[in-house]
Amino acid sequence: MLVDTDVLIWYLRGHEEAARFLEGLPILRLSAVTYMELVQGCRNRQELERLKKDLNRRHAVILPISEAISERAMALVEAHFLGDGLLLADALIAATAIEHSLALSSANSKHFRQIQGLVLQTFEP
Repeated sequence: MLVDTDVLIWYLRGHEEAARFLEGLPILRLSAVTYMELVQGCRNRQELERLKKDLNRRHAVILPISEAISERAMALVEAHFLGDGLLLADALIAATAIEHSLALSSANSKHFRQIQGLVLQTFEP
């Protein structure tokens, strides 16, 4: 399972259902894009340190953007930007899930539901 940024934001804001969901995962996997989005959401160094400590405590696996992920994301943007508005970050996250044969958990299913080959598990906060 690859966890989308929005699910982790729910968790970081103290949402109990998001915490239970993450606790139930054998491995917390996230895209490097998700990690960067989370860092950009930090308001100060203390929040950044808390984020890093929490991810370390959970033994989170951050999946880097490989050449294959980049190529797949480019194809997804070509196929879905004009009609569906698929943006860069979501394309990279979806491509990461597909390339690693992982389902994607997201509360923003509308961003991803049109992508063939992506197994989507909707998180409902």
